[in-house]
Amino acid sequence: MKKYQCIVPLSGGKDSQACLKMAVKEFGAPNVLALFCDTQFEHPITYQHIKDTVKLYGVDLHTVTGGSVEEKILKYGRFPGGGARHCTDELKIRETKIFLKEYSEKHGAVQLWYGMRTEESAARARRYEYKDPDDLYEPHEILNKYPKYLGKNGVRFRLPIADWYTHEVMDYLAGEHNPLYDAGFGRVGCFPCLMGGDESKIKAFEYDEFGKSQLIKVKQIEEKIGKSVFTSGIGFKYENDRQGCLLCEI
Repeated sequence: MKKYQCIVPLSGGKDSQACLKMAVKEFGAPNVLALFCDTQFEHPITYQHIKDTVKLYGVDLHTVTGGSVEEKILKYGRFPGGGARHCTDELKIRETKIFLKEYSEKHGAVQLWYGMRTEESAARARRYEYKDPDDLYEPHEILNKYPKYLGKNGVRFRLPIADWYTHEVMDYLAGEHNPLYDAGFGRVGCFPCLMGGDESKIKAFEYDEFGKSQLIKVKQIEEKIGKSVFTSGIGFKYENDRQGCLLCEI
């Protein structure tokens, strides 16, 4: 792999795409690498959007994977959520950490632009409130799960859209965003996000044939671990009312 000036973790969502677009304008497409951590749980639309995005911006794409969401659920015997974000920790952060270690040991200093925004959640607002979007930070200063040796290797993180609002991101992308947003999904990536609310899960399961196949997969996982993916009354009502007609599609 050649040396790049900037690496952008690309999820298929609007925020990472905005960072990628900004990085291309600042460094030039040949100097930017899009890094995709494949959880093997994304919608086909998202996989295609990632391919379309790197082609649109003219950047290289490197894909890594640490396994699948399903494998992690079976390993830990529970769906991700709360204090058990094994999908994020093991399929995204760990794989990015491994990649950055190998890359920095070979090529030295590099910037990594993350698309975290303070508007996204109260936790992110507290964590990144005093981070300057124009400054560079050692990785552990942004996320303490990143080791300090990455900073010693010259890796620096930047949060270029930390203070942006959602409408600013969408305006900046000017229609180049993932089509799933137009279908009413507030977040894209894992389909559905199993740490999300039950309404968002149901919306994904009902959306199309892929969503229905995801529900079948999740129901099979539920049987293996003895736990439900739904956490609220609406989820349990959905299961009781509709699982029969969905299971007949297996």
